Parts: sequence; structure tokens; C-alpha cells
Amino acid sequence: MRENDMLEKEEIFSKVLRAGRRTYFFDVRATKADDYYITITESKKFTEEDGSFHFKKHKIYLYKEDFAAFTEILEEMTSYVLNHKGEEVISERHQKDFKKEYASERMTADGSIPETSSFTDIDFDDI
Repeated sequence: MRENDMLEKEEIFSKVLRAGRRTYFFDVRATKADDYYITITESKKFTEEDGSFHFKKHKIYLYKEDFAAFTEILEEMTSYVLNHKGEEVISERHQKDFKKEYASERMTADGSIPETSSFTDIDFDDI
């Protein structure tokens, strides 16, 4: 069998998720026995000071016998994170280009901006 035929047979179905500097590849592949399994690959782009870049890749192989337990634990873990921390991505605050939005951060639960007690009214005519 030619190498190209083998590659075509191996990759059955694919999806890509681009997430900033990371890209996730979800691939259904075939074993030699023509059974299916999933690979999940994280590819992260790193830029050097000279402008060149490289990618680091990490791959997980997920076989059918592990699908149910994997799905159950993934659902449990994602629900836990969202229930305890919400959907706001807090780590964006730590990125170099993060711009703090002062008014929205001071906003109370009802949407109003609270008065601060540290305000001092100065009349420049008194100086």
C-alpha cells in the first residue's frame, strides 16, 4: 500500500478549534484492524525575539473503551469550573495587552457605580 493511501485511510474525520495562540485538532483515526479512536492535539505557537516562531504539540490518544468515562469526567470538570468561577476568562487580565476597564470593575451587582468616600471637593478660590 502506498504511503498516501495509508494516510487517507488513517484520517477519517477532523475538526479544528482555534483559540488564540493555541489550536486544538480533533481527529478520528483508524487502527490497523480498522477500528476507530480519537486523537486530540494541542498546538501552541511560540514567537522568538527575532520574530521567528515554532510550535509545541501535545497529543492525547482516546480509545473507544474510555469514551464514556472520559466524557463523564470532562463534563464534571467543566461544570465544576463554570459553577465556581463563571465564564469570565480571568487570565486575560494577565496578558500584556490587557486594558483595564475601571467603570465596569467598580460596578455593583445592580449595575450602578458606587460613590467613593475618598472624594474631596476642593474649591480653588479658597487657595
